[in-house]
Amino acid sequence: MEIKADALEFGTVIHIVLGEYYEEKMIGRKMTLRDVHLSFQSHWHRVAEGRTDIKYAEDKDFNILLMNGIDLLTAWYNKLPSDNFKVIGIEEAFSFNLPDLPIPIIGAMDLIEEDEAGIVIITDFKTSGKAYSISEVDQNQQMTTYQLAAKANGYADREILLRLDCLIKTQRPKFEQYYTIRTEIDEIRLIRKIKKVWSGISKGVFVPNDTSWRCKNCGYKPACDEWFARRAA
Repeated sequence: MEIKADALEFGTVIHIVLGEYYEEKMIGRKMTLRDVHLSFQSHWHRVAEGRTDIKYAEDKDFNILLMNGIDLLTAWYNKLPSDNFKVIGIEEAFSFNLPDLPIPIIGAMDLIEEDEAGIVIITDFKTSGKAYSISEVDQNQQMTTYQLAAKANGYADREILLRLDCLIKTQRPKFEQYYTIRTEIDEIRLIRKIKKVWSGISKGVFVPNDTSWRCKNCGYKPACDEWFARRAA
């Protein structure tokens, strides 16, 4: 049976709740903290209750993560800046092509907003076990991909800001917003890397990263172990 990491399922539910918050903001309403809590409780029960394929970390279970989610969203809600940004997209799907790449790049941006000056702000929601460093934010390739996607899908003539909204699952939950930008050089570097990765995929070159700290609770660990066993045989 394929397993699912508890952190992945937990993060998915947090994303759903944040999406609902911004859907309400888009139509001029603001969810209360109680609304946010009820939303998380409802979705967590729907997604995780009774499932045997979720692999919980050593000190976690369904009920502990239920309380963790409430605490984390409380920290997020209480520190969320008040702004007049206009919500123009939630879970905005994208697809774009790169020269000499036979397949499209596809994905979805968690949130797209516009500030009073007309600057487009693209946000990615993150749940993390630790705060991000400035270098991690500035080198985040997912955000560079979002900028490429935005430019290819109607925002090429707009100034773009990128933002990580990070809900941090420390003993005392925290919320941090990180703003960053990408240059043309950043875009070129990522495009070159994407093409090299596709070249490797096309040639059947797959190298499992089995030394990561994430391995212990990774949902793909059985497939990774099977790959090693098959090669050994």
